[in-house]
Amino acid sequence: MMHQPLTPPDEFSAPESAEGFYAEVIRLMAESEIPFLLSGTYALSCYTGIVRPTKDVDVFAKAGDALRILSFFKERGFDVQIVDERWLYRVTRGDLFVDVITNMPTSSTHVNDEWFAHAPEARLFGTKVHLVPPTQFVWSKIFVADRYRYDGADVNHMILKRSEDIDWQQLISDMELYWEVLLMAVLNFRFVYPSERDLVPRWVIDELLERLNAQLEMPAAEKRVCRGRIFSPRDYMIDVDQWGFSEAVGNLEEDYANR
Repeated sequence: MMHQPLTPPDEFSAPESAEGFYAEVIRLMAESEIPFLLSGTYALSCYTGIVRPTKDVDVFAKAGDALRILSFFKERGFDVQIVDERWLYRVTRGDLFVDVITNMPTSSTHVNDEWFAHAPEARLFGTKVHLVPPTQFVWSKIFVADRYRYDGADVNHMILKRSEDIDWQQLISDMELYWEVLLMAVLNFRFVYPSERDLVPRWVIDELLERLNAQLEMPAAEKRVCRGRIFSPRDYMIDVDQWGFSEAVGNLEEDYANR
């Protein structure tokens, strides 16, 4: 695991107009002592050295702590938003914002104490912070796949640069309901980096392929479900609205009653 504090590359920075706001928010978050984890472009940069522009800063926090963070900033004169109580809160100033994320709204795993257990230290804008660990970073990116945004490259780069820091057993456990998505991701990595295939442990491939082989022997599911909306609610809306598919997470009580 990583022991030395990580820092983004020297040439990495936000636009000058935004950097002061980000630096102030991150400093105040650290001073609040409310637990949070830095993610997004800054975390990717710390882990991989990739430099690219960013329009915001993403942090992850437990749901209860996200409310405490918003209260902390509201008391200090910042504008705050509950964009979507299921997963997204925001500290804003004009067009600038820092997102506080508690959950990915299309999947079942949420931020909990486990995320903080092995979070490495980093330094951003002169402030000591902790990063979302590589395992959870992969999980947070693996479902982002629609026509407007695809984070598969971030997943691939994290595996390439930090495979040994990924807790693969934990990742499989977190994605128990979505093991096919993890299989898709590791096959994508193997295709993109044929010379680096061994960075995904063989036992991970064996475990996922064993599940696939078992699935192939089973009859097709009776319930017509579209799980595409886990990746992109808007791209797969027609499947639910017009083509008779149920949501990936639907009204199970109603489904049970209609058996």
